[in-house]
Amino acid sequence: MTDVLDSTVLNGSQAPPGRVDSDRVADLVGQLLVVIGEDPAREGLADTPARVAAWWGEFFSADAAVPTCFTEQYLSDQLVVVGGVSVWSLCEHHLLPMNLNVTAGYVPDGQVIGLSKFGRVAQRYAGRLQVQERFTRQVADEIALAIGGSNVAVAVHGTHLCMSARGVRMEAARTTTVDTRGRFGADPVLSQQFLAIATDRRNL
Repeated sequence: MTDVLDSTVLNGSQAPPGRVDSDRVADLVGQLLVVIGEDPAREGLADTPARVAAWWGEFFSADAAVPTCFTEQYLSDQLVVVGGVSVWSLCEHHLLPMNLNVTAGYVPDGQVIGLSKFGRVAQRYAGRLQVQERFTRQVADEIALAIGGSNVAVAVHGTHLCMSARGVRMEAARTTTVDTRGRFGADPVLSQQFLAIATDRRNL
């Protein structure tokens, strides 16, 4: 385990979550209810620890399937953008939810990615303790790996409860992160096309 963690840190990536001990989580939730002055045995709370534990198990069990690609040898220079991919994750600093709306674009070169896979990739990296900046990079990494090239762009618009429900409590605050690679970084027209689509409210 130590070797795995060390290599993960060196590569600047994040280890996938392990199996959730649901019984232990339920026990800890029951203890939390006690220390905040609640009675975990009272009506309404009796099944809460088990429900919370079940949710944690579901949260960390995202599909690990890799994106499926299809050969389309006559496709080139076409901008493909998939938007409206909305996932929930947990801020690793406060364990509060964040809603991440993903728009991903790429330029195919003989292969296209199955459209549903964009959602599965986003779900997989959202299903762990996260920060939005790292999530954006991980989604871009996965798409670049799938197409075997670097012509990838990913924009993420996030709503963070750690900012809207605590601290400054600014409900309208949004965070945007963008990762552009290959031609998206070198071609300003292509970059502007992607950003125009990514910032269109109809795609969020």
